[in-house]
Amino acid sequence: MKLFRKLILAFALFVIISILIIFGLEAYVQKETSNLIYSEITEIPSAKTGIILGASVHSDGKLSPILEDRVETAYQLYKLNKIENFLVSGDHRTDDYDEVNAIKNHLVKKGVSPEDIILDHSGFDTYDSMFRAKSVFDIEDAIVITQKFHLPRSLYIAKNLDAEYKGLEAAPVAYTSSETIKRREQLANFKAIWEIITNQEPTTLEKQPK
Repeated sequence: MKLFRKLILAFALFVIISILIIFGLEAYVQKETSNLIYSEITEIPSAKTGIILGASVHSDGKLSPILEDRVETAYQLYKLNKIENFLVSGDHRTDDYDEVNAIKNHLVKKGVSPEDIILDHSGFDTYDSMFRAKSVFDIEDAIVITQKFHLPRSLYIAKNLDAEYKGLEAAPVAYTSSETIKRREQLANFKAIWEIITNQEPTTLEKQPK
């Protein structure tokens, strides 16, 4: 029984320490980026480029609610002359899954000139998107548009890659999977720290998909 109690105590301590580390890391990333994040579109300083980070699209090319909110917020920036063009960074790993052109089509239907839309077909994750925006597409002055839960990690990565981007929260909406997304984002902070510490390169440095 004594051994069993010790095992239970050790497991409880492990869980408590793990929770403290997860929330501590989340707080650290938020603190490091809080001065770069804006919630009001009228308050954010203008920049040359709006970076739209990809998210899931349906098989018919329709944007998921999370992605549509990002694109709509970016479009409002464009309408208010807060940005001059877009860098659309998403996953176009295969012919039958294409986030970037789905976003482009959505913007073009709203009246955006295709000449104002730069496509990054190899933004397979947040780290790749931030790395490639600075090192492949030479984006120096930008506003990153994504949800509140995603912005701290996105900007933390950019900041540590010497890209001083600002961030605008996409219009706040209660998504059905909000809690799951939040937990996944907390764990993704560990991945971001590891990628930065190890000076990881993105999946590809090619400008266009082969």
